[in-house]
Amino acid sequence: MRKPQGAGARLAPMKHRLSLLAVLLLPLAACARGDATPTAAAGAGAGAVAAPAGATAQDPRVALSAKVPGSKPEDFRATPVPGIYELSHGAEISYVSADAKFVFSGDLYRVSDKGDFPNLSEVRRRELRLAKLGELPESQMLVFGPEKAKHTITVFTDVDCPWCQRLHGQIAEYNKLGIRVRYLFFPRTGPDTESWAKADAIWCATDRKAAFTRAKAGDEVPEKACPGSPVAREYQLGRDVGVSGTPGVVIETGELIPGYMAPAQLLAHIQKALADDAAERKAN
Repeated sequence: MRKPQGAGARLAPMKHRLSLLAVLLLPLAACARGDATPTAAAGAGAGAVAAPAGATAQDPRVALSAKVPGSKPEDFRATPVPGIYELSHGAEISYVSADAKFVFSGDLYRVSDKGDFPNLSEVRRRELRLAKLGELPESQMLVFGPEKAKHTITVFTDVDCPWCQRLHGQIAEYNKLGIRVRYLFFPRTGPDTESWAKADAIWCATDRKAAFTRAKAGDEVPEKACPGSPVAREYQLGRDVGVSGTPGVVIETGELIPGYMAPAQLLAHIQKALADDAAERKAN
């Protein structure tokens, strides 16, 4: 479980950034593994990689993908800094020089004329989170609240997390304030654990939302397994978008709030985030 943290603590943990950095450094410092993708293997063996649509053989992304096994030219994205490219995995971001001789992690800030420092990396992480969440249909979620609510949040939840239980215990208050809640399973203990089994049982219940509410209240849900359970997929999705604790709340701007917020507090946070986002877009 996690309590709310300050804004500075809401950036992706350094260990997550370093994990992506390690993935990048490994193929640059060693031979490609046997499980490299066909594109990467062909690039390593033939010395050439097919350019993406609109790119030429001189496109730096083609050369970069040849040096990073498992990647494709379109996986790289130019940044505002000349000669520096972004490579993302889920919502984790690292940066690579055009000659692939330097790889580094951390946040990229822009120095604006106003004297502030917009975090371009965080803006990009939010875009990536929303894109990843957009790939999952709501039929694979547990949704509480009217379809046309003013705000919609996506909550990665653990059945046994006390702060998650507190959040769901106030679901009517969130809904009353115009906040629609979409739940995805994120058993913190991982596969083959009691929390994971409970998540599977909820999904396999005849009335999923009722079973979910009972489980959040501490009642037992009969163990049950069924084909098509999304728990594993949602757990991996949570890891991909940067969830490391529960509840992990993603709001409309793509910001990941790592912890519980009371209904009124969350509404105020969403409203401010939307206003700040609109102002930033207008300024740019």
